[in-house]
Amino acid sequence: MALRRSLPLDEGWTFRQAKDIESEFRKTQGFPTEIHRDLMHHGLIPNPFRGKHEIDVQWVGEQSWIYKTTFPSPKLSPAEKAVLAFDGLDTYATVELNGTEILKTQDMFIPERVDVTKEFSSSGMNELEITFDSAYLKGKKIVENNPNHHWGCWNGDPSRLAVRKAQYHYSRISDLYFITDVAESLDSADLMTEASVEGEADQVRFELSFGGAVIGAGTVEVECGFAQTCFTTKNPRLWYPRKYGKQPLYSLTGTLFANGQKTDTVSKRFGLRRINVVEDKIDNAKGTSFMFEVNNIPVFCGGSNWIPADSFLTRLTAKKYSDWVRMVADGNQVMLRVWGGGIYEEEAFYDACDEMGVLVWQDFMFACGNYPATTDFLDLVRREAISNIKRLKHHPSIVLWAGNNEDYQYAESEGLEYDRANRKPESWLKSNFPARYIYEKILVDVTSRIIPRTKYHFGSPYGGTSTTDPTVGDIHQWNVWHGTQEKYQDFDKLSGRFVSEFGMQAFPDIKTTRKFSLDSNSDPDMYAASSTISCHNKAIGHDRRLAIYLAENLRYRFEPFDYYIYCTQIMQAECIGRAYMLWKRQWKGPGKEYCAGALVWQTNDCWPCISWSIIDYELRPKLAYYAVKREMEPITIGMKRTMTKIPADRYTGAFVKTVYKIQLWVCNLEVRPHRLGIAISTANLDSGAIGQHPDLFRVPVLLPNRSTEVMEFEIPVCQEDVGEEEQTVVCATLVGPQNKVMKRVLNWPEPLKFVHLPKPQSISCRLGQPLNDDGLRENSENVRLLSIMSKAPLKGVSIGFEGLDNQRAALLSDDGFDLMVGPESSFGTWHSVKVTGLSKGEATRLRIRYLGCEEDYVADVVMVDGKDEDLMSKDAMVDELPGLERVTLY
Repeated sequence: MALRRSLPLDEGWTFRQAKDIESEFRKTQGFPTEIHRDLMHHGLIPNPFRGKHEIDVQWVGEQSWIYKTTFPSPKLSPAEKAVLAFDGLDTYATVELNGTEILKTQDMFIPERVDVTKEFSSSGMNELEITFDSAYLKGKKIVENNPNHHWGCWNGDPSRLAVRKAQYHYSRISDLYFITDVAESLDSADLMTEASVEGEADQVRFELSFGGAVIGAGTVEVECGFAQTCFTTKNPRLWYPRKYGKQPLYSLTGTLFANGQKTDTVSKRFGLRRINVVEDKIDNAKGTSFMFEVNNIPVFCGGSNWIPADSFLTRLTAKKYSDWVRMVADGNQVMLRVWGGGIYEEEAFYDACDEMGVLVWQDFMFACGNYPATTDFLDLVRREAISNIKRLKHHPSIVLWAGNNEDYQYAESEGLEYDRANRKPESWLKSNFPARYIYEKILVDVTSRIIPRTKYHFGSPYGGTSTTDPTVGDIHQWNVWHGTQEKYQDFDKLSGRFVSEFGMQAFPDIKTTRKFSLDSNSDPDMYAASSTISCHNKAIGHDRRLAIYLAENLRYRFEPFDYYIYCTQIMQAECIGRAYMLWKRQWKGPGKEYCAGALVWQTNDCWPCISWSIIDYELRPKLAYYAVKREMEPITIGMKRTMTKIPADRYTGAFVKTVYKIQLWVCNLEVRPHRLGIAISTANLDSGAIGQHPDLFRVPVLLPNRSTEVMEFEIPVCQEDVGEEEQTVVCATLVGPQNKVMKRVLNWPEPLKFVHLPKPQSISCRLGQPLNDDGLRENSENVRLLSIMSKAPLKGVSIGFEGLDNQRAALLSDDGFDLMVGPESSFGTWHSVKVTGLSKGEATRLRIRYLGCEEDYVADVVMVDGKDEDLMSKDAMVDELPGLERVTLY
């Protein structure tokens, strides 16, 4: 018996509108494909990403479309059979082979296989035709035919709930399945393997390998369609999240034999790791923790929510997925949550997460509504869950599966029937919230059988007495932007054990925004309040909400347009960065994991738009991306400014003293302790006075993997009781061994619109070769270190090089940062950014923008033979920080 063959049917595809039988079949743009891409390819519809053209192409989704191709019959031996495999048919498809219907589909998430051995044409050529019906119209009819169900949802038409849309050989291994079990001591791991076999076969040979070398093997007889064995490895190479360790990947190969001949081979990569979701009682607080523990290490899961990266999924390549995940990993994010309103992603996405050490929270594809529970629908759900869990279960990055996104929250908002004490599944089907049966029966059964070592969570959010209970499970914190529209400065009061959604909108990069336009050079709609811009923002009430948060916090202006875009990005960065800073403060060590994760909504966009994303559709990072990157560094400083009014007596309203204080803490996410110095300086924005405060110098011991409270102090000023504090910036400098400045963090008076933002007479810049960890210059021709200094504190410094694009964050290592002025005894303090992509001999212009600037600072840059080039010829002086010679730092 010969080895199984796979023949791709990826050529010769044509298409036409189904009802227009007189129309000609046209060639597709490629394969795989989508109808909108094919119509655009032939100029039959405009690009829906441009202008308001998405409105003009809505008719496409309400039509049926036919695709067809021809292919020759493969030569088969009497013992062989031919199977057509469909990995992704978009929902309602009717498949005909040589005029005979062979398949009808109803779920885009279920791969299908059809035995067509007897359907092949005797002439040798076969015609394969697929008719795709409108899922939108099908859904409308299902809703109409089921009037007793409580149809309803957020985000879109309720008919989407009725449809499961994103939203060839005799013997083969149909599934290579295994369960890994790493010992609590981490010194051994068991691998229980199983191969599911279709057709006649005798044996399966299993091989376990690492780095190309076989480290374990065994041949097992096939019995009743299965072959099973077990491997044990001592001192396994463990898979860790990024920055906690390495990501070694093993391979398991199953080879099928029939009558001594090899007929099929399947291989899967996997990682060995011990995963727990810890839900224990915590000290001095209600509820329980919700904490991910990897190889016995508690992990604060800072990250973001992933949505499909393109409205046209066939545009996404393995490289594009890798670029996206690389940006997430380089941005110090630990976890991605695959949102339940999208798709079960392609293997390339999970492969990239495996390789780069990014944890994945995986939702099942249900979101924001009350799904039906008819017998046919439940059968689809069961098949869908089994298919996708089997496809993805080997990925070490996937650490949790959740039943849905916000469906319990929707049920609460609509007052649907949900009694947690009722544990009779059949009765749930008779309620007006029958979807509970999906999340608490079907998905429980499937996950417990196939992935018993992986946490299954009923939904997100889900936990305590309600979906908004912050003391149990996870919450979605939308009382900033949505809901009660709280101030983002109060995020510490809006915490939860695990915050799996929160966010703030901002415009994308001006280059991406111009992609909205029909003519990026002369489109009269390229201004903030235009109808085109509004069409590219799908959030309800977006104009009002953006205006509220901008007006509360910044002195913004609409012109020039790119400065308004910058203001929205500064506001988003301040909001998101503040959330991470305040919630990480609540990561206080064993028994005190009051907040164990924060996932910002959202990572990315599926089209060029204004949204909550921190990276726009064109992979250009917003300033919030860098705010997350800074806050998720291994060691960070946190500061909170407080104001307390103290009346002279209990009756007076006139004689009141106002006390301004700073609370300061340090979060150490590393698994080893540190002893570091913290120096405090101040700058008054009115007088320009710079203060060094050696009496506030501290050398705390930072215990591993937690935040440490360091001190609370009154803001130092020259003259008390005159409000100097309201215009005083406080800088905390973290100092390491050899007096190395590790980072500076500035705390500004708020709201920023009240601050007298300085306009420095000059900004100094130096461009040189970066240093490695040993203090030696890196020998890289296209990487430079841009150092910037100002004689006044600056907020939200953003840099750009004309002619160079920061796509994939490949150009700049940091952006949107604050600058502190140095003491009078030195010229100032430098902030350095790695710049990639400046080639020798290349001339470009550097633009620097900061909050409150009237126009950009511009300097010419010329790279000369790789030598340091001063943009302004000033030498930086080493900072003088008090008291460092008296302490030992580590």
